[in-house]
Amino acid sequence: MAISDLHFASGDRLQGSEMLWGAAAHAILALSRARRWRLSSHGRLKENADRLSTELADQNISDGFQVAEKFHSNFYHDYLEDFRLTRDRCLVHRFVNRLLSLPELTGLAS
Repeated sequence: MAISDLHFASGDRLQGSEMLWGAAAHAILALSRARRWRLSSHGRLKENADRLSTELADQNISDGFQVAEKFHSNFYHDYLEDFRLTRDRCLVHRFVNRLLSLPELTGLAS
């Protein structure tokens, strides 16, 4: 179980949201560094996720990052409904796991 899931299970929606965003952001940061892609801003993270999505012809990567951004925003504004928190968490987990399964990052999740 991911650390973010422990926070959600304990009722801490805000910290769970930020931990989930953190996992997604660090996954794309690690991949960007491994590929020597520019990292200068939050916007660059999104661009790199979109770039990877296009490169691998996998729209789920771009979509997963967009959902992760909603969790980041939820940390500040607490606007996501319970059903979205539950439904969308798995999308972010898949995004992170997909990135960690790429050859550049294999072994980092251990």
